[in-house]
Amino acid sequence: MNTFLVLGGTGTTGRRIAARLRSAGHDVRTASRAGSDVRLDLDDPETWAPTLDGITAAYLMEPTIRPGDRLARFAELALASGARRLVLLSASRASETSHPLHAVEQTVRGSDAEWTILHPNWFAQNFTEGPWKNAVRSGTLALPAGNGRTPFVDANDIADVATAALTTADHDGRTYDLTGPEAITFSEAAEHLTEAGLPVAYVAVTPAEYTEQQVAQGVPRAGAELLAGVLTSIADGHGGEPTLDIEQALGRPARTFKAFAHDRDTTSD
Repeated sequence: MNTFLVLGGTGTTGRRIAARLRSAGHDVRTASRAGSDVRLDLDDPETWAPTLDGITAAYLMEPTIRPGDRLARFAELALASGARRLVLLSASRASETSHPLHAVEQTVRGSDAEWTILHPNWFAQNFTEGPWKNAVRSGTLALPAGNGRTPFVDANDIADVATAALTTADHDGRTYDLTGPEAITFSEAAEHLTEAGLPVAYVAVTPAEYTEQQVAQGVPRAGAELLAGVLTSIADGHGGEPTLDIEQALGRPARTFKAFAHDRDTTSD
């Protein structure tokens, strides 16, 4: 019997993947530092082997993007422990040697297991579950993204692709760039949310203003500056282009941001 391991079992993608696997009758083990079936601390290798015992397939993700190869080493142990299929939530720039996810992506690509790599764009759920949730709830979202456009992707689409890749061999050796079907501005995203009953206004701020705002909220300056740079790249026209990868993987179009806004889980607002 297959046993599926899902890292980040309480997170945006992990809990959705685990729910889909369980609803299909699969044996699932979720793992995170707290609140899952097993406790997994990627900084504590003593927690790794118990997490991997009996696992045949795994959904891998790094809960905290930072320098180091801990997820790569965990993937190596998963393979050595008998995992025959890996699905990795990575990032489009992970091909660059300096990227924190480069090592684990190379480990997965070079393995003898069946593997699938997911490169998602910005999550639509960032507005309701993730880093912008509190700002949205306050009614004002201030970011240095200008009028740049990006194809926000619904985490439910990511979960559907990941679940398909975990449970069938149809996606072996594939790297999917997962996006929504259209690139929109943050102002347009705010309009969709407002129309759907979550009133919010988007305000474009400078990178320096955003950095200081984040530092005042307790974010380390280096992390605040890194995020400001990523958001500024959207303002500069590098927010990404829509792809058809979700449609290719699932046989249906990706969900629009408008559909996400109207169908979102209101308990997360």
